Amino acid sequence: MKSLYFFVDFFTVIIPLIFSFHPKIQFYKTWRQFAIAAFFVGILFIIWDSIFVKIGVWNFNSRYVSGISFFNLPVEEILFFICIPFSCVFTYYCLNKFYNLAWDPRTETIFCMIFSIILLIAGLFFLNRVYTSVTFISTAIVCLLLKFVFKIDWFGKAVTVYALLLIPFLIVNGILTGTGLDEPVVNYNQTQNLNIRLFTIPLEDVFYGFEMFVLNLFIYLKLLENKSLKKKFHDKKDLVNIKNHFYEKDVTNS
Repeated sequence: MKSLYFFVDFFTVIIPLIFSFHPKIQFYKTWRQFAIAAFFVGILFIIWDSIFVKIGVWNFNSRYVSGISFFNLPVEEILFFICIPFSCVFTYYCLNKFYNLAWDPRTETIFCMIFSIILLIAGLFFLNRVYTSVTFISTAIVCLLLKFVFKIDWFGKAVTVYALLLIPFLIVNGILTGTGLDEPVVNYNQTQNLNIRLFTIPLEDVFYGFEMFVLNLFIYLKLLENKSLKKKFHDKKDLVNIKNHFYEKDVTNS
């Protein structure tokens, strides 16, 4: 049973990992961009997670983890911040590659505003519940920054993909929160959340997961965009060099 959390991580990532090499997908070509995104976002969430363990917002059941820990967290929890984002970003990559997921820009803007305002109000109203307030407020701020400061045009796509990801989310998080087990892998302090459950999953986990997803996606897509711009720049530069070469050749011949 001490391997349970590790196997949850493993089976979450193994299928996306294998299909990354499919010739029609080739997600493996963007692993570098994903690794950078996961590293920086992972640091943020590890700090968040470690603080919450320290102040008693949640803790991990020793029955289901190996006992190897870093920063007050079992190694399986740290792997969680790699495996889950990998699967989520892979799913976005695939669906966006083969389907048109774009929202109407006005609808996307209105949805983002309403979504963020509701979360902000709820977070401020429940300031006495740490998990609720921190998750709701930080998710709202991240969404507003991405949409109105960084001007992303994929917020609606991310919402659509995440809505589909809620199906495997219910399975993975369900196991971690006790579905089918004598005890949960992660124990939550009910005084620090709304105590509203989707089966065994605290409601806040849905928004916690969404925030982690969009932050990883933002850095990942930004790095891909920069890579594409660099390629276009070098292609253009090569074209100019070729034109100059033939121009100089023509001048010499004349």
